[in-house]
Amino acid sequence: AGTEEAFQMKLTVLVPTYRRSQDLARCLAALQQQTRLADEILIVVREEDRETSQFFAANRYPSLGLRLITVTVPGQVAALNAGLDAARGDVIAITDDDAAPHPYWLERIEAHFRADDRLGGLGGRDWVYTNGQLIDASVHPGASDTVGRLQWFGRSIGNHHICTGKAREVDILKGANMSFRRTALDGLRFDSRLKGTGAQVCNDMGFSLAVKKAGWKLVYDPQVAVDHYPAQRFDEDQRNQFNAVAQVNLAHNETLVTLENLAPYQRVVFLIWSTLVGTRSIFGVVQLIRFLARERTLAIQKWLASMQGRWQGWQTWWRSRTKNQHGILVKSGNEFNNAA
Repeated sequence: AGTEEAFQMKLTVLVPTYRRSQDLARCLAALQQQTRLADEILIVVREEDRETSQFFAANRYPSLGLRLITVTVPGQVAALNAGLDAARGDVIAITDDDAAPHPYWLERIEAHFRADDRLGGLGGRDWVYTNGQLIDASVHPGASDTVGRLQWFGRSIGNHHICTGKAREVDILKGANMSFRRTALDGLRFDSRLKGTGAQVCNDMGFSLAVKKAGWKLVYDPQVAVDHYPAQRFDEDQRNQFNAVAQVNLAHNETLVTLENLAPYQRVVFLIWSTLVGTRSIFGVVQLIRFLARERTLAIQKWLASMQGRWQGWQTWWRSRTKNQHGILVKSGNEFNNAA
């Protein structure tokens, strides 16, 4: 009892997928090459996704012990929650269908969780390739020094794809490469209030912060790595192409998640800062002025959609908070469920 031999840690790999069978094939090939194989691999598929169903009809992957989980609700949140409900491992490692874990990925994940029983979540670097070209950290001077942080005034910093150096504690993990100890979840699920019909951006940010708020440690280790080939999305969010609905969803989701994880005075500062300044992704007034000469009408559209999303995010947060105070809703982790 208490020896490493007495405790055989089981690892589950969770991969949500939708209509990207070629990318999924690359991901599964990488999982077959792991120096420490997964004990189970869960592939979550939407019911209407015939392309993926046909892919598995022709490719059985008997050596991987795959389990297919079917969901009827669109969006990544529903897929991830269905996977968490079905997972049987002591550690649940999550990656995207357009990612390919490095051979030592699971071995290093297991080593981290064995070494620190206060570790609730672990993330690592995703080496992002765009049009076959690796995004080079050297073109982002200083950016790789800070990773996965929520600053006191509400600005979030990612940099998971370019961060180097030693393992360190963080606030936020990235969905393409994150893993969690089952006992740290304690009923936590991804937030179903997030908007979007596909990616539902910021779901990883919200989930990471919920685990950290529960008292667990989150660590980023760039040696726990995957290759990431951002693929086509089949929803309103087309990555680098502006879409007003996607912009509103982004601003809503980030605002909601941020308000959930700040102290009262910090929320006030965040609302003022995000309205007056903002970021390159979600415009405030300063960013509108900064990009107006270059983008003209597009900058105005981005700003209007950003402000609409900020307002909607505040409304969602306030309604949830008010209803919870009146006993109408019961909060489990960061997901709200009707108790009526």
